[in-house]
Amino acid sequence: MALTTPGRRAPHVDPGTPAHDTSATAFRYVTAALRFSLGWIFLWAFLDKLFGLGHETASKQSWLNGGSPTNGFLAHATTGPFSGLYHHFAGHAWADWLFMLGLLGIGIALIAGVAMRAAAVCGVVLVVMMWSAVLPPENNVFMDEHIIYALTLVSLTLVHAGHTLGLGPIWERLPLVQRYSFLR
Repeated sequence: MALTTPGRRAPHVDPGTPAHDTSATAFRYVTAALRFSLGWIFLWAFLDKLFGLGHETASKQSWLNGGSPTNGFLAHATTGPFSGLYHHFAGHAWADWLFMLGLLGIGIALIAGVAMRAAAVCGVVLVVMMWSAVLPPENNVFMDEHIIYALTLVSLTLVHAGHTLGLGPIWERLPLVQRYSFLR
């Protein structure tokens, strides 16, 4: 849908024209870039917390050095109606493992373009939990980047973004994936 000025109609583009083909191709590559970018956000968070690369996590606080990837944020930065719940999760081994495996799995799936449905579901759960941990958000009544990430994950799945510059077509031909569609 094109934005137009009042009183003017958007130009009609026949799906068989070169202009449509160019737009469709550009859209596929933009969604692939968006998929890579969001995948890198998840993968970078995993790597920084695992190794303590010094961006958000100091080396001495890395998971490999005995630090907890969930303790700092959940124990000290949560606010709002769910803060008590998140304080309870902070620093538990099960929470650390789920969080880190989620970051790694979502990041790899998005970058590779595989298991997009599963990555979207897990990613939406993770980012909505992170959003709910700091209610209300600092700069808006309810909207922040976590909600945008959740909507982006769903959108990338709906447009089959793993098929452009990704392993999605190969992944979807695997017998296990064909048998269990939630793995697509």
